[in-house]
Amino acid sequence: VFVLHHGAGHSGLSFALTAHHIKQQTEGQCSIVAIDGRGHGNNTKPSDTHTSNDIDFSLQTMSEDLVNVLQQLYKDDIQPDLILVGHSMGGSIVVDVASRKRLRNVVGVCVLDVVEGSAMDALASMTKILSSRPQQFGSVEQAIQWSLKSGTVMHNLKSAKVSVPPLVQIKDEIDPSSSTTLVWKTNLTKTTPYWTEWFENLSSKFLSCPAAKLLILAGTDRLDKPLMIGQMQGKFQLHIIPEAGHFLQEDEPEKTARCLVEFWKRNKRLVLPPKVPLPNKK
Repeated sequence: VFVLHHGAGHSGLSFALTAHHIKQQTEGQCSIVAIDGRGHGNNTKPSDTHTSNDIDFSLQTMSEDLVNVLQQLYKDDIQPDLILVGHSMGGSIVVDVASRKRLRNVVGVCVLDVVEGSAMDALASMTKILSSRPQQFGSVEQAIQWSLKSGTVMHNLKSAKVSVPPLVQIKDEIDPSSSTTLVWKTNLTKTTPYWTEWFENLSSKFLSCPAAKLLILAGTDRLDKPLMIGQMQGKFQLHIIPEAGHFLQEDEPEKTARCLVEFWKRNKRLVLPPKVPLPNKK
């Protein structure tokens, strides 16, 4: 089972096209679980998923959310082999879960386009980037076009049409008919207190994960010193998709899926057939 965790402000549908290609390339041999983190995705109606604190974006809380969902899905002794895949913030979550051995049967950990060094360096400019985002849109189509023009999703309109609509909601939830203005579902400003803890020690935790490891980046300039050393020592597999942007699973879903499927094939457990007792010759 590929377990896919999105980045901050996004939803499980960030992996929609990648999941489609994984199913095709594995001919249905693998399943996919792509969750919405707390405070993300479809959480606008009273009947939708909520928690006691939808703005607790701490690493420990979000990691335990992932663990609890998987333990509920796969109870007792039926838990399959898992490959944990996380993009950006989601990368820090899957690494935290794997490094603390919170789940059984984790055979692989894959991080998409985030490393500790560049992430920590970028935190200083994140507030400015957030303030430059439009705070509202007149329609879903406007939000999709902004996503493409801003380079959030660089050149894949099909991805944007799937992944962007779940990110916005009608501004007036009490009386939806009174306004068509759309705003972001997840207030990323409220994630600010957690930015440092998401990425602090990410490289060392990734390298210490007791499973096969894969890092997919959009450029080699993102590697920090610990990861450079780890790569030279053969501690993880590195794959670069230079034609993609930060949301590489949306820009290049087929190539991302191919990387993940090859990683699975290389690291899947060998299942031997059961021993059949020989007939008793008399």
